[in-house]
Amino acid sequence: MKYLVGVVRIFVGILFIISGFIKLNDPVGFSFKLEEYFSQGVLDLPFLTPFALAISILVVIVEVMVGVMLILGYKRKLTLWTLLAMIIFFTFLTFYSAYFNKVTDCGCFGDAIKLTPWQSFSKDVVLLILILIIYAGRKYITPLVSSKTLMPVLYISFIACIGYVYYVLNHLPVIDFRPYEIGKNIEEGMSTPEDAPKAIFEYRWKFNVNGNEEIHVTNGDYPTVNGEFIDVETEEIQAGYEPPVHDFTIEQEGEDFAGSLLQEPKLVMVIAYDLRKSNLEVFKEIKTVADKAKAKGYKVIGMSASGPDQTDALKKEYSLGFDFYFTDETTLKTIVRSNPGVLVLAKGTIKQKVHYNDLENLIFE
Repeated sequence: MKYLVGVVRIFVGILFIISGFIKLNDPVGFSFKLEEYFSQGVLDLPFLTPFALAISILVVIVEVMVGVMLILGYKRKLTLWTLLAMIIFFTFLTFYSAYFNKVTDCGCFGDAIKLTPWQSFSKDVVLLILILIIYAGRKYITPLVSSKTLMPVLYISFIACIGYVYYVLNHLPVIDFRPYEIGKNIEEGMSTPEDAPKAIFEYRWKFNVNGNEEIHVTNGDYPTVNGEFIDVETEEIQAGYEPPVHDFTIEQEGEDFAGSLLQEPKLVMVIAYDLRKSNLEVFKEIKTVADKAKAKGYKVIGMSASGPDQTDALKKEYSLGFDFYFTDETTLKTIVRSNPGVLVLAKGTIKQKVHYNDLENLIFE
């Protein structure tokens, strides 16, 4: 039992640290996931939405620190009860999402590892069992290092978490796991390989045959049945390939210009997913950046999910010399974790991407 607890303790601790670090790398993205959970269609806790970012930062720092404390063997009782509380809550959340099909991705490992709702729930059940094993053998948990070493390690870990999250909030995630990272081509991300797996559907056909209801199951073909058709139910039993970039459009007056704009050799995208939440003062500097880019031969466009009344008012107030296009809000949030943020592309390939705090780092050749 002693050795089992020792191995499981290290494994669970490392898993919590990795999971926490991935979300710590992108707390804004995790806050968007929390907003999904808080929405009326899921947990119906809209009053928590304004605090989503603060909650996300608190949760991920606690997740990392609990993992460190478990490995070090610090404050055994507090650590185990915190672990149990977290895993029970996460298990409930993933089960709720899976059973009611509310949130299709729990965000457990951010954008690094995508899990289906049932995969997330299964993962949490396994973790719950492992944590219960640790709890049952808690008497075998002893500090791995001396008390003189233990406290400095904890302090350094906590300060590192605070410093790291402060940096990514004021710049961009250090590691970009999304399909819009620098070097990726958006058009290629939207394409589907010829040999990509296709979705498989199961059709349950209902017929009235001599006064009795019969069900015939096929994968699409209409069954040959000597009876009266009543109804058909369709279920996807195997998901097909989904391109990493989807729902990407650049629309203006109902027309999608994505195809032509992504062929531009020099393109600057000014992205502001919601102008009501944007740092509007930054548009003074963005105007300077846009004018500089245009002087170098770049085409500059704005992309927002806000309506034309807001974009036109912004354009007028800051004398912006470029037009705004409509793009889905979720897509814009995925492209850049900054509101506003700026991208530089060459024929659809992302060459530069910056937070509004780093506009001076943009280079126009």
